Amino acid sequence: MAAITTLVQRARSGDLPQLICALPSGWAVMGESQVLRGYCLLLPDPVVPNLNALQGAARLQYLEDMARLGDAVLTVTGALRINYEILGNVDPELHAHVIPRFADEAEELRLKPIWFHDWAGAPRFSPEAFGELQEGLRRALDSVIQS
Repeated sequence: MAAITTLVQRARSGDLPQLICALPSGWAVMGESQVLRGYCLLLPDPVVPNLNALQGAARLQYLEDMARLGDAVLTVTGALRINYEILGNVDPELHAHVIPRFADEAEELRLKPIWFHDWAGAPRFSPEAFGELQEGLRRALDSVIQS
């Protein structure tokens, strides 16, 4: 089973520690590797192969939810800006990377894609280390969804 499908199934069952919350188009989750504090993903539910597989209102909702997640990450982390990436090269299932970028990133990395960072040495998500941030993101998203 593909990685995104597995994550969505775990989110549905409540068995995904990095789950932030459900959004109208899917699931907001924190990245398993927190290469930059607050790195998140938006997983569609149901899973589709790529953005082009979504039509009309479903496509618009996914992109709106991606921006909402970015707004929450920006607010909660105090990031300088948010980068958004939809790749699908390794996992050919739609998922959006929502990446906070910070002014204090190493000079040689600050203007490069996140993929140049040290993923192997990055902190792994755990509720103990990132639970407060996760809860802040959940509150920020809840307030947007309910308004």
